[in-house]
Amino acid sequence: MTARLRTTAQEDLVTTVLALMIVAGATMDGWAHSNLASTLETFFTPWHGIMYAGLAGTAAWTFWLAYARRATAPRWWRDAWPAGYRVGALGAIIVAAGGLGDMIWHETIGIEVGLNTQFSPSHLLLVIGGVLMVSSPMRAWWASGEGGLRTVTGVISLAMAPAVTTILLSHSSAFLTDAPTRPFDPGAAPNGGLDSSGGMLALIGVDAFVFTTPVIAIPFLLAHRRRPTLGAGTAIVAGIVLFGLFMFEFPAPVSAACVVAVLAALLADVLVVWLDVVRGPRAGLRLPLAGAVYVAMVWSGLLLGLHLGAGLQWPIEMVTGIVVVTAVLASLLGGLAASPEAQRSLPLREEATSANL
Repeated sequence: MTARLRTTAQEDLVTTVLALMIVAGATMDGWAHSNLASTLETFFTPWHGIMYAGLAGTAAWTFWLAYARRATAPRWWRDAWPAGYRVGALGAIIVAAGGLGDMIWHETIGIEVGLNTQFSPSHLLLVIGGVLMVSSPMRAWWASGEGGLRTVTGVISLAMAPAVTTILLSHSSAFLTDAPTRPFDPGAAPNGGLDSSGGMLALIGVDAFVFTTPVIAIPFLLAHRRRPTLGAGTAIVAGIVLFGLFMFEFPAPVSAACVVAVLAALLADVLVVWLDVVRGPRAGLRLPLAGAVYVAMVWSGLLLGLHLGAGLQWPIEMVTGIVVVTAVLASLLGGLAASPEAQRSLPLREEATSANL
């Protein structure tokens, strides 16, 4: 058996820089599909060039990290993957299939528009593979248990993974909806039915908050399970916000509301780290409490920002209720993340602040 191999912090930094190119290209490609769809006629575009250069570079670097360790593991393609990078290699294979399919799709069927972009099979493969690749430094950070530069690359990687999914989930993102600021009269139809004024839009808005809750809560809980890290939750929200708002050219009033949501995420980060200092990293209901606090504060901040920017039109029952419902959902996700088997298999430092940014 070969001893478990690990990357250096500098190697993870190279991966992170290459992965940022993927995110930059994907962001620009999402912007082009959202704003220039009528002028797109070919697969070969500048933003595709940036994105695929990042994908190819990250894939090549991932495979090189294993090949460079062939002296330790002669069957490097099987045994030489550093901790956290085997899944990234799988992502590279998926990306290769998705990229080929994307080129064939664009050149034969055409350029996707609107929701078609977000449900294209080739795009789904690219996002799945891309998420696996950009999250390699995050997994390497978790495996190492180190702080310093490893924490920086780990947190950036943690933020990139859910951000990349935004290109396919923008249709249901709470960060991109202004539904709470639109008129809604729940009494216009019996029991506030969908025939009431603004009922369908309100329902879509509520669903967006519920749908986006796992998108921000799951990566946060997976990171917090291993160690409390100041800035992790903030980075997740900021990454998703920047990715989504850039695609739609920073629309008002959601742009200002997203700024408040990021600040609320920072406050939530401080609070959950403080709770670990006070209660200890192995306290009962640690993850359910952290998930509920994080989600409740992020959505409260977003709703506050929408109110300051345009004025909330949802009744108070809906505004407060959506915060409670999503907090309960995040708490349940925290309970799942805190399974005893998973806790025993993961390194967890006793000092709550040792790995903070």
